[in-house]
Amino acid sequence: MPVVRVYVPLGRAGLEELAGTGALAAGPGTPRTAYAVTSRLEQAAPGLDVEDLEYAAFSDAVEAAAGLRSTRSDRRVVASADADASWVAPRDGAPVSKVVLTSPVPLSRVASFHLDDEVTGGVDEEADELLWYDVTELDDVRSFFG
Repeated sequence: MPVVRVYVPLGRAGLEELAGTGALAAGPGTPRTAYAVTSRLEQAAPGLDVEDLEYAAFSDAVEAAAGLRSTRSDRRVVASADADASWVAPRDGAPVSKVVLTSPVPLSRVASFHLDDEVTGGVDEEADELLWYDVTELDDVRSFFG
């Protein structure tokens, strides 16, 4: 089955859900927004290679993660996961990389976490300034939230 790399913005609650249940809930009644390389993104950015398109989707997820901070001292967090293509539904509107996950994403499908090096409080920080953590370091990522 084809796989789609999705970038899921998370806050403290999303990290706790992932640690507690072993999955990110999604589906009817539990929509979960993610970001991915969509056909609309490819049409909006002709000539970009796959890596640049993935970076654009990742950047949109980082921007969305800023809105999930429960306090100014929270860091932005994005999970990169490999979802079955059937779990991903495109969404109209902006940004063009926005999708909705229609099935839960198990922890085993999460590849990595990306989070701020330090708390900045700003939303204009660049996406490439986030640190990378392996999925096995979920508890370390959670520890940044106290």
